[in-house]
Amino acid sequence: MSDLELAAGAVGGLAALASRWSQLTAGQLTVGGVLEALDEFQECVRYLNTRRNEGAMLALDSEADVQDALYLILRPWVRDLVPETPTEKVGNRYTIRDFYSRSLRLIIEAKIIRDAAHGKAVSKELHDDIEVYRHHASCETIIFFVYDPDSLIPDQRELKRTIEQARSYDGCPLICRLVIKP
Repeated sequence: MSDLELAAGAVGGLAALASRWSQLTAGQLTVGGVLEALDEFQECVRYLNTRRNEGAMLALDSEADVQDALYLILRPWVRDLVPETPTEKVGNRYTIRDFYSRSLRLIIEAKIIRDAAHGKAVSKELHDDIEVYRHHASCETIIFFVYDPDSLIPDQRELKRTIEQARSYDGCPLICRLVIKP
């Protein structure tokens, strides 16, 4: 490898580091950074639940519990993260977005798999949410965070494939990502 190639590699590495540092010091993650943070969800929960005999314990028994944990993980970095905001009325109904970031044009929907039947039916829920949010001009990306503590989703790979396929509505792309934990 030539000196020029080595220098170019070093500069490229520094540029990537500088980009990441400026992203964090600005107090705002990108959508990719949000996905990275969500990948650490189980590690954060594990830390809180094993760090001391007494103190903060994080029981994840409901969707609200999962939402609380997500908010604690993401809010320091996504400064405009707003919990539980209603959508505009679509048709004859509106829904409540679990989290919304205007600057990232991002909606985060949290789900908890309650039982085997829900594990099988969660696909329909996610597709229904996509159908609602696709009408909102302020949404470019939806991240579905599904907490499945007992591994009750029968085929996680297939669910991920169907949710993360390319979508475009009226010429506008809608990016959907799925994070399943633990």
